[in-house]
Amino acid sequence: METNSQWIDVTTEDGTFGAYLSLPRGGKGPGIVLLQEIFGVNQHIRNVADQYAADGYVVIAPDLFWRADARIELAYDEAGWKRAVELMNGLDFDKAQTDIAATVKALRAHEGTAGQKIASVGYCMGGLLSYRTAADGLVDTAVAYYGGGIQNGLDRADQVKVPLLMHFGSADSHIPNEAVKAIAERFEGVESVEIHVYQGAEHGFNCNHRDSYNQRAAAEAHGHTLVFLSEQL
Repeated sequence: METNSQWIDVTTEDGTFGAYLSLPRGGKGPGIVLLQEIFGVNQHIRNVADQYAADGYVVIAPDLFWRADARIELAYDEAGWKRAVELMNGLDFDKAQTDIAATVKALRAHEGTAGQKIASVGYCMGGLLSYRTAADGLVDTAVAYYGGGIQNGLDRADQVKVPLLMHFGSADSHIPNEAVKAIAERFEGVESVEIHVYQGAEHGFNCNHRDSYNQRAAAEAHGHTLVFLSEQL
């Protein structure tokens, strides 16, 4: 993949944090704010950023755990899971949304996105944050991969005014099928909201660093996402 990537600084009232920026070969395109899993902006998330950059997007992935420690990078082993859950439980989600807003602002100001629209794309915890970002009206469209907790935030459904795409696995051990059903029922009849459920796919099915990686579901979801983004951005 021919991309140009680097870490940049994003400034908020609370301080400055890092964000991984990946540019397409031409340096210009629609923007994506890529929202991390609970494992930080690790090698997998950077790979995903580079993948979308190769697809022609200007991608920026903010380090949302920076208040705990800068550039935390965790593996998908027992120790990584333990630390990741601690970090997620300690995260102030309102401050995270402030950080996301600052990241969106930085991306809109980037010369590579001049005149272009911006999307949020999130995975796991980032999926929930992408949903919240859509409800906050920070982006032009949003994508959420297996966003745990969205079912608990359906009181904000009416605030989602931008197109929203959600991906879930039917065998997700972290997100019950009842939760996906509740989300689908809440958005039933809303033409701007699209939901895909992948049969037999576990939580984290897009991540090829995990045992739960499902190549077919990952490929299908990426295809659906690219079509969706091409239509909305």
